[in-house]
Amino acid sequence: MKVNDRQYFEIFNEADRGEGQLNHISFYTDNADRMYAYLKSMGVAVMSDQGSVSKGQTGNKNFNIQDPDGHIVEMVEYRPDSWTAREAGKFMPSTRISEHIMHVGVMVRDLNQSMKFYGGILGFREFWRGSSSPRELSWVNMRVPDGEDYLEFMLYGQLPAPDDRGGKNHASLTIPDADRALAELKQRAAKTGYDRAITIQTGVNRKRQINLYDPDGTRIELMEANTVDGKPAPSSTAPPPHPGKND
Repeated sequence: MKVNDRQYFEIFNEADRGEGQLNHISFYTDNADRMYAYLKSMGVAVMSDQGSVSKGQTGNKNFNIQDPDGHIVEMVEYRPDSWTAREAGKFMPSTRISEHIMHVGVMVRDLNQSMKFYGGILGFREFWRGSSSPRELSWVNMRVPDGEDYLEFMLYGQLPAPDDRGGKNHASLTIPDADRALAELKQRAAKTGYDRAITIQTGVNRKRQINLYDPDGTRIELMEANTVDGKPAPSSTAPPPHPGKND
């Protein structure tokens, strides 16, 4: 499901692995072979390792690794002879509610381990921390090395129940105007039978957002790019949660 020429959702009709309906997340690189060699040199295991990078069904080069929480992370290089290149400029109707995936969020249990992996090895840069309460850190935002998109660590101490994990693992779409998006979404919801409440909220990051849930319970967050007053939200100094004993 295409968002723009470089970003899209992949939907899998298969049993959940306990990931809260998250199959994998993907980051693109301009050279999959060099990325493969680098990660191997850093001691990162490649899943289903064939000793080299192969092409997937769409014709792009890709391989999978796992982060400290077991999330599958795909590294992909868009090739000029791939479906991605062939369909450039297509399948992007003006009716789509957003043209950009701002970030994806994944559940993270051990902040230090995730910082070592995404920051120390992959080169992501932390730029903001947020808390839903002053006692405990809730989110850490990590920007990709060569861009503005980011990964959001959804921190937890006690592992959420399976039905709640789809709200933690989420995708965030950029919208220019929450009011206009809300009006359009309500019209579409009435036509399709979507019966959950659709409202505008202002997050801890001081950005207006709308939360939707797909039929499997995965949260899709629609968020304005700027804060409500144009000023950056202060970063939290709260400590990260302590993992629960029964996780």
